[in-house]
Amino acid sequence: MALPSKHHRTQFCIIGGGIAGMCAAISAARHGTKVLLMHERPMLGGNASSEIRMWVSGAGGENNRETGILEEIRMLNYHRNQEKSYAIWDTILYEMVINEPNITLLLNCSCFDATMDGDRIVSVKGWQLTTQTFHTVEADYFADCSGDSILAPLTGAEYRVGREAASEFNEKVSTEVADRKTMGMSCLIQARKYDHAIPFIAPEWAAKIPPEPLKFRVPNLESASQNFWYLELGGEQDSIHDTEIIRDDLIALALGLWDHVKNSGEFPGSEYWQLEFLGFLPGKRESRRMVGDYIMTQTDVLSGGHFPDVVAFGGWPLDDHHPGGFYHVGHPNTWGETPAPYGIPYRTLYSRNIANLFFAGRNISMTHAAMSSTRVMATCALVGQAMGTAAYIAARESCSPRGVYESHLDELQQTLMYDDCFLPGTRRRMSELTEKAALLCDTTMEGIDNLRNGADRNNWTYGDEEQGFFCPKGSTVTYILQDTANVKRVRLLMDSDLDRNTVLVDDDSMPHGWVERKHNTRAQWGFNLPIVNVPLTMMKAFTVEYADEAGEYHLLYETDCNVKRLIDLPLDKTVTAVRVRLWKDWGDRDTLHLFSFDID
Repeated sequence: MALPSKHHRTQFCIIGGGIAGMCAAISAARHGTKVLLMHERPMLGGNASSEIRMWVSGAGGENNRETGILEEIRMLNYHRNQEKSYAIWDTILYEMVINEPNITLLLNCSCFDATMDGDRIVSVKGWQLTTQTFHTVEADYFADCSGDSILAPLTGAEYRVGREAASEFNEKVSTEVADRKTMGMSCLIQARKYDHAIPFIAPEWAAKIPPEPLKFRVPNLESASQNFWYLELGGEQDSIHDTEIIRDDLIALALGLWDHVKNSGEFPGSEYWQLEFLGFLPGKRESRRMVGDYIMTQTDVLSGGHFPDVVAFGGWPLDDHHPGGFYHVGHPNTWGETPAPYGIPYRTLYSRNIANLFFAGRNISMTHAAMSSTRVMATCALVGQAMGTAAYIAARESCSPRGVYESHLDELQQTLMYDDCFLPGTRRRMSELTEKAALLCDTTMEGIDNLRNGADRNNWTYGDEEQGFFCPKGSTVTYILQDTANVKRVRLLMDSDLDRNTVLVDDDSMPHGWVERKHNTRAQWGFNLPIVNVPLTMMKAFTVEYADEAGEYHLLYETDCNVKRLIDLPLDKTVTAVRVRLWKDWGDRDTLHLFSFDID
């Protein structure tokens, strides 16, 4: 008896449900595109999930934090997961996808085949382990967010592996001859502290840790930033086909290091710590990279990425790990600062030779050196949202991914900014309704025009000037139209405290408070861990109303528990005015902060 098969027909099929694939799927689906998301694991999030437990890093502070869908996820996590439980974090990632009616989700489903028609992908095939079912997915567009670029060998898409020679792109790297070496992968460990001693007996097959690597890799269980990322191997092997062998070595290495911490006598207090988690699924940093219409280089990163087709940004340092991994005697990585935020071009997000193939994540069209910065998950989230938005435009216009670049680039950029994706130094265009309407506040007018200046944050690319509007608690801000008109949407952009100065009320009493503020998940679990909160600057309670042709106001929306930075409300009514009443923020402060308020 043959195993069952199912056939799916959709507009957009995404392979890989890590952070990039999730954001791509959610973005396309919210704009009306039918999406099928195929993911080979039982849970979403990829390296950020509880299977691997790498925290989501990106461009970081000074208001360079990534927004859009990723910030929506983070705010929901602050609200619902105040103790940073991985179990709850997993459910939040899952919820973000299953709540979208335009997404069909296939978990535990591994893509293993593709059918081609010339330079176009017709369908892909996946095997779902839990149901022992084959799934064939026919679509107009496909995206590879698998990290390992599984669609490259299946479709003939051009790709690269390893390190380029310095001379190929005139990069400032030490590699004189190109090779296939990569950054390694890691099986992370986490520990929990107790009030009594807990012994650890290592298995005989645990690795014996030589002293030389530990000169540059010193465990510190009391540090909130200790996530054991340096438990890394595989960069001198095949980062795809040797993964099972590398995994075995990583497990032995992790247990050997934990044995050293617990039993060497070199780490006072370690007797109170117990191994809480050891990941059996390696978190990968690098494998295949797709080739697009443009290959972004280290030089592009260092020069600020001033591309006309910018659709995302990065800012993580040039963080290149030595392919020798843990056993490399020397520093495990090189660290080169970048001009955060730097732009990432759309032309790196679609295939040069496969007509209907997008990609997003650590596999976009980059050199190895550039990828050492762009590979971190918060950057991948922005790239994923940009790619998903481009796929929506392509599906609507029946054009190729390249066609979006050629004919719809401005719409792509403006849509991304409307959806709260920051494009460095670029401002949203306001609608004619917004520009011509009178904008009034019943308590103060100072800085009110910032609400329609097209900037949704403070950032050095806009200069030193304040880009938002401050007003007393309880204020009302109103647009009065010149003439009666149809208003389709109302948009508000809140202050989610991108520097994260207000997510720990008792931060002054916490060592390593910056780690707690920065990350939505934890690496170690000691005593008296802080409870996090929704940023105090976030607007908590407000109402939105519109005035009809007779001037009578009607309620459009109200909430007393808002955790969203972007509020996008459909209206589609003939109105004479729209107003928002700002009742209070999560800090219940006397002065409230709002970045944007506009109508379309």
